[in-house]
Amino acid sequence: MQLFEYSWFTNFHASIDELKSIAMQEDWDYKKNPIGKNPILENYIKHTFIKLHAENKILEQNGYSVFNTGLVTDYQEEIFALCQKNKRPGSIEWFFLGWRKASDRDLMKFNTLPDNANYFENSADLIYDTKLELRLNVNHIIDDNLTRFPTNLQSMDKYQLSVLLQGTINDAIRRIRRNYKTAVPQYYDGRLQLLLPLCLTSKASADLALVIEKANGVYRASTCLTLDMAINNARLIAKPDDEWLKV
Repeated sequence: MQLFEYSWFTNFHASIDELKSIAMQEDWDYKKNPIGKNPILENYIKHTFIKLHAENKILEQNGYSVFNTGLVTDYQEEIFALCQKNKRPGSIEWFFLGWRKASDRDLMKFNTLPDNANYFENSADLIYDTKLELRLNVNHIIDDNLTRFPTNLQSMDKYQLSVLLQGTINDAIRRIRRNYKTAVPQYYDGRLQLLLPLCLTSKASADLALVIEKANGVYRASTCLTLDMAINNARLIAKPDDEWLKV
């Protein structure tokens, strides 16, 4: 179920601004193409709700409902979304009242508070295993995602671009050996994946994120994302630690 199918918001964008002011400080705008708003936070809340609903972690009691945003205040206090039964017949079932810290008096009406979303069962899946084989679908990465590459590389000979891409991926794996946090986990379409930085035009900064999936004891890569797309998916699990995708 989608968030807006579940609850009515008087002004969703204003509610997101309020959540940003309550939560621990983060830059919720895009890194490469900032738009001056909070698109990452909006995406985060919408997809967090979908995951919570699928996990049956929306708590409904006595005409109220609550779910765990997975965000915390500067004092590490969990933040929840509180809704009330919508009194308008035939409309969306719940009405959003606001964000509440765990200690808020309004949450005393619940005898327990729900847990946050869970995106993995085995923490080892969050770390890239450099001993495993990585199989690349170079044709798909380039042909189907060429418009995501830096403009000055889009007219490059495809073979030369594939050589550059392979070298960049090898650099990323060497970087992971020095710092395992270089591989950033993301959640997309119900699957846990890893993101590797592709520094195509400068060693100092990433241009794209390579998407890695593990199956049957090997890794497979067949697509890449812009950094703005990548942070949307990665932030569902946690705030990235590595500088290349940090917001």
